[in-house]
Amino acid sequence: MVKSKTNQVHVLPRDLLGKSTFELCMWLLKWLPMRLVDRFLLFVSWLILGNTARFGLVRPTVGPLELKDMSGKTPVLDVGALDKIKNGEIEIHPSIRRIGHHSVEFVNGDIINFDAIIFATGYKSNVPSWLKEKDLFSEKDGYPRRPFPNGWKGANGLYVVGFTKRGLLGASADAKRIAEDIGKCWKAKANQITMKKR
Repeated sequence: MVKSKTNQVHVLPRDLLGKSTFELCMWLLKWLPMRLVDRFLLFVSWLILGNTARFGLVRPTVGPLELKDMSGKTPVLDVGALDKIKNGEIEIHPSIRRIGHHSVEFVNGDIINFDAIIFATGYKSNVPSWLKEKDLFSEKDGYPRRPFPNGWKGANGLYVVGFTKRGLLGASADAKRIAEDIGKCWKAKANQITMKKR
């Protein structure tokens, strides 16, 4: 596996203090500002994982939650890759200059042969290209115009889940709000029918 040194990334443990990292984050965010939660995350990650920069995994200067909130870039949750990097099963290389037929040339001049190259680009929303709903989604980045927790409902009964930039916990929060809203709409409709019958 090749990872660019110039692409900075937050690597966090999958679990902290017996809870999933993101579950703990969402709970802490109820009581503390994002920057304090980020500092806590980085400190505990350093205690558990050590200095990831030693292996070419340089952290961004912005904290993991703040970076996710600003850009949608999710921290990497370590599920064993760091141990493979430490023992040499996964190698870290600098940025790629060019790709040949079976080889890769890196910016430092090294050329290495590979059997396969996997190109992972990440995810970018293309919702505005097919959903013509300009009030809910921004055409600039494909995310709801109103930030979390208010971007889950559009006009005419349109609901969206998963555009929170907060992973599965954000999607879960949206889904609960949508279920509550559908329940309210259903009760209001049922009351209207009952009133008409009287």
